[in-house]
Amino acid sequence: MTMRIAIAGAGNVGRSIAQELIGNGHQVMLIERQPRQLRPERVPEAEWVLADACELSSLEEADVAGCDVVVAATGDDKANLVCSLLAKTEFAVNRVVARVNRAENEWLFTEQWGVDVAVSKPRLMAALVEEAVTVGDLVRIMTFRQGEANLVEITLPPTAPYVGKPIRAVPMPRDSALVAIVRGKRVLVPTPDDPLEAGDELIFVCTTEVEGAVRAVVLGDAREIG
Repeated sequence: MTMRIAIAGAGNVGRSIAQELIGNGHQVMLIERQPRQLRPERVPEAEWVLADACELSSLEEADVAGCDVVVAATGDDKANLVCSLLAKTEFAVNRVVARVNRAENEWLFTEQWGVDVAVSKPRLMAALVEEAVTVGDLVRIMTFRQGEANLVEITLPPTAPYVGKPIRAVPMPRDSALVAIVRGKRVLVPTPDDPLEAGDELIFVCTTEVEGAVRAVVLGDAREIG
């Protein structure tokens, strides 16, 4: 499905997100308040708007109400919070993703401020480092809905109990779902008959309270199953 996405902030982060989304076939609008940052030639496929994403009138003129997603990606946490709140409360945008610049401000990026998903680069980088070097443990990559659900990863060691067995054999705990398998350079959408292999990176969405059970089932640690 093609989405219309507004990105507040056309710095390096905003432009990188825009290029990725455009490459995936989506329509992207970059909103930037600094004239010197308005460089349409850098992402020519995007719609560029010179405006302040913290001003209601500017967001109205940009037709943010017609967007499926708003990404608050400026380098200012206050601006990202205000943009998120306006997008959610004034324009009823279905999904709001906000960039957290300073770790000490992360606690503010909640539903009360209109944020559906908060992305802290240091946290994400740390998770990706862990994911790259950790085999046989669960790594939390991202949190959705302020802790109600998480994106987690487990890299299967050769000793895992379900290596060589089809996915249908894995008794998944409630409130959890296997959403992808990264195998080498391939990303697989899992089906019940797909066999698991040692070294597979299993990507789950699950609630925080069942993370231990997911780890226990996949890795065979009966102590955590309950």
